[in-house]
Amino acid sequence: MSFSKLSSTVTRVGALSAALLAPAIAFAQDAAPAAAAATAAAPVPDKGDTAFMFISTILVLFMLVPGLALFYGGLVRSKNMLSVLMQCTMIGAVVMLLWVIYGYSFAFGGGTSPYWGGTAKMFLSGVSTSTTAATFSKGVVIPEFIFMLFQMTFAAITPALIIGAFAERIKFGAAILFCALWATFVYFPIAHMVWDSNGMLFKMGALDFAGGTVVHINAGIAGFVGALLVGKRVGFGKDMMAPHSMTLTMVGASLLWVGWFGFNAGSNLEASGGAMLATVNTFVATAAAIISWSPVETFTRGKASMLGGASGMVAGLVAITPAAGIAGPMGAIVMGLIVSPLCYFFVSVVKNKFGYDDTADVFGVHCIGGIFGAIATGIFASASLGGVGYADGVTMSSQVVVQLTAVVTTILWCGIGSAILYKIVDVIIGLRVAPEAEREGLDLASHGEAAYHNSRSELAMPAQNARHRSASRRVLFHRKQDAFGPDFGSGPFLLCNDIPLPKPAIPGLGMDG
Repeated sequence: MSFSKLSSTVTRVGALSAALLAPAIAFAQDAAPAAAAATAAAPVPDKGDTAFMFISTILVLFMLVPGLALFYGGLVRSKNMLSVLMQCTMIGAVVMLLWVIYGYSFAFGGGTSPYWGGTAKMFLSGVSTSTTAATFSKGVVIPEFIFMLFQMTFAAITPALIIGAFAERIKFGAAILFCALWATFVYFPIAHMVWDSNGMLFKMGALDFAGGTVVHINAGIAGFVGALLVGKRVGFGKDMMAPHSMTLTMVGASLLWVGWFGFNAGSNLEASGGAMLATVNTFVATAAAIISWSPVETFTRGKASMLGGASGMVAGLVAITPAAGIAGPMGAIVMGLIVSPLCYFFVSVVKNKFGYDDTADVFGVHCIGGIFGAIATGIFASASLGGVGYADGVTMSSQVVVQLTAVVTTILWCGIGSAILYKIVDVIIGLRVAPEAEREGLDLASHGEAAYHNSRSELAMPAQNARHRSASRRVLFHRKQDAFGPDFGSGPFLLCNDIPLPKPAIPGLGMDG
């Protein structure tokens, strides 16, 4: 073959090869930009947002233990201190496990039902270090693990709020079983309905930034139903039932305020201006509520109590929760100023009028404060009042109607569901301890230990001394009733100035009782 023929042959082969490979080359050239675009389109969590949500999650846990536990613990009598601490701790632990097993899936499992999220994420199926959860900003995500954990702390603290309504007389096992069932059939569905994009109330446009309906109205109604069904404490209205430690109550309330910044600001899901707005509102609304509680208490009782200040603190935190990232700072102040007189009316007038025994005023503070906050959110969301404004086509009146719908839905779902669950628990193991155990105190009767060393004196006290002490307390109680009015002694919010009588010395113990 001549050189010219060889050259011609090579040329033809080369041309043929180029023709055959052209589509592949073109595909590769087109695929490269497409792959690059796909990679660029996949949002990556910002480390700052992730760190912010981590801190917020820890702060909400801080609200449960030790915050809520100490707040409630200080409000009960010393013989029931450990029972309250144990209930808060155990309820939190149980609900945490339920959340990762099926709760997260029931609330945020991706299902299209308006009432629950389905079973796709049971046992955290599909949740890994590489999966993400959306925030309120387009294209901004956070790791799904931290979103799951943040929502878990909400689920853990909400049922723990309930036990304050019937503290000092419920069986330990009954409290734990009820809260496990309640989280499953009440909390998880409500969380889905309000916060999941497929939820019924979410689609209606209900506003609940951090849990006014999901947490506080929900827990408050469950507590109220529980207080009615469990019944009054032995000696309620006759014996002194003053809180045993205002110091611990104030410590607990202060820890709640600190932790609440994670509760409210963390609900923004990213470290942006919305989180800062929620932080500002959590400061000023709470401060306004503390200030407004004291004048009302001074006008009605003659003195401003520390317990009143702590109660105003919690009331302000509850009220601003649904509006934390929605209302403006001035609107938040107005909400704080209004909520305290409203809650005070329910814990001092309404409770005494109807005679129900809500030990820590869960209904009067959390439920009433939550209802007010949820409705007020629809008002103070208005841009004309400093809020972030409404969605397109939404007016103040229409938003308030939606908020009322969310409130009524939560009350009915929780009230009916809670009543059924209380009855189930009562049938299975019984709700209430025996009267003898209640008189002894749940610390010893249920847990076999005492919070304070001087509790041993009560065990060693002769029967006649015990009877004398009880009679003396009744005399002191009636004397204080004469001084303060017939409603004295109806609940912890009216007993902050009570001083227990000194215990008689016990021979042989080397100490005073």
